[in-house]
Amino acid sequence: MTIELTFTGATWLSPAGLDTAPLSVAQGRISQDTSRPVDLSGKLILPGIVDLHGDGFERHLAPRRGAMTDLARGLISAEAELAANGITTAVLAQFYSWEGGLRGPEFAARMLASLDTVKDTLDTDLRVQLRLETHMIDAYPEILALIDRHAISYVAFNDHLPHDHLARGKRPPRLTGTALKSGRNPEKHLALMQDLHDRRAEVPAALDGLCAELSRRGLHMASHDDATPEDIAAWTARGVAISEFPETLEAARAAQDAGMATILGAPNVARGASHKGKVSARDVIAKGLCTALASDYHYPSPRNAIMDLADLGMTDFAAAWAMVSTNPAKVLGLTDRGTLTPGQRADLVILDQATRRLEATLSGGTFTYLTGDTARRLTT
Repeated sequence: MTIELTFTGATWLSPAGLDTAPLSVAQGRISQDTSRPVDLSGKLILPGIVDLHGDGFERHLAPRRGAMTDLARGLISAEAELAANGITTAVLAQFYSWEGGLRGPEFAARMLASLDTVKDTLDTDLRVQLRLETHMIDAYPEILALIDRHAISYVAFNDHLPHDHLARGKRPPRLTGTALKSGRNPEKHLALMQDLHDRRAEVPAALDGLCAELSRRGLHMASHDDATPEDIAAWTARGVAISEFPETLEAARAAQDAGMATILGAPNVARGASHKGKVSARDVIAKGLCTALASDYHYPSPRNAIMDLADLGMTDFAAAWAMVSTNPAKVLGLTDRGTLTPGQRADLVILDQATRRLEATLSGGTFTYLTGDTARRLTT
């Protein structure tokens, strides 16, 4: 059930900047004044986080290898973590990959079916990004059927094949471990990778056709781990408008010049460097080449990264918070959220100004997380 409240005394982020006027919520929307005021002096109210790409939910679905018996319960648990970190719209990045295990086609089908059974019972808006391995060209018809069956609106393109090793006839690093995760013996796993690598000349034309079909269906499409301006040019020629986690400044600049939205990993910002040794997200942001930040593999990071950027003086707080709220909502065409303006969804987070502790999350006007001093004020 949604609330009808007016928050008074708090500082909140409006499209024009920080404001201290009363902020009201009614019928799941930011509204005019309502009849029940609540004093939130000392609190900071911000638009809810729109997370464009996160796979942290996997830990809830399979805490250990083979422990994947009830995916619906895992998704309910994942939603609790999302809410505790201020995420009100979450794009769950689900692989469809030759890698198998949590990334395999069979698991993707199970996860999507489970999400369909529970998402309408949850208050956080859970969406899906299907992450397609580009070299699985024989599976493209099945992928399109899966997209239609589950009304998926967002696709990203990955290529995780170790092409350098395969081209030299070398066994890739960590082959045994990755094979075990896939449920295959190492030799069969290697043979599969080699076959996909050997058909690489067929991939560009197949991708042209697939992207044309996805464009016809109106899907959002993202490239992933772009390294060069040439990568960007190839994807934009196919109608791809989002570049996820560019690996170099040159690629990020080319993406901006091409009019693409550029998504960076919030953990990269929080750590101060890429865990893969690629370009630092802070450097990309300093050059003005970042559209939005995503949780990637760690749901607390979007909020933490924004605080770090503001503390470092790299950008003002309002512009920084837009990277996890207003901007990602625009990337996905979600015109009903991302700002605290009348008529918008009541998606918001409440932080203690002194400690920065997140004390409440509302998604569509319903509390999905509530703790600490804010909880006491609302329940007494």
